[in-house]
Amino acid sequence: MTALAAGQAATKDDMAMAQHIFNAVGKTVVVKEDQMDAVTGLSGSGPAYAFIMIEALSDGGVHMGLSRDTALTLAAQTLQGAAKLFLRGEKHPGQLKDMVTSPGGTTISGIRVLEDGKIRGTLMAAVEAATMRSKALGTQE
Repeated sequence: MTALAAGQAATKDDMAMAQHIFNAVGKTVVVKEDQMDAVTGLSGSGPAYAFIMIEALSDGGVHMGLSRDTALTLAAQTLQGAAKLFLRGEKHPGQLKDMVTSPGGTTISGIRVLEDGKIRGTLMAAVEAATMRSKALGTQE
């Protein structure tokens, strides 16, 4: 994943060429230069957040009797599959969540625990903290 920001001297042709190059190896987004710290807070630090989720999900599986290897594989493949499904671009993540959440079922029971633990607010706060740290590092000389 690459985020590009046009500097003052960059032309539209320069940006098109940069996008063409980076699209050869992944996805590219164009953001304003003052948004690059937010890109760092989300996308630059995001793999660590995902690794923590994989580790935590696998810990839950181990706690419930799965072997570590099986739990790690299940957790990683689950996140990969969910991401791939979302990246098809057909539905909002909330709609996809609703598609796998039945009334009174196992998923909604787990979601309630995640919400009680403020997972959304915690993830948002992590992105904010990483963004603010990126800004602070950018002002150091």
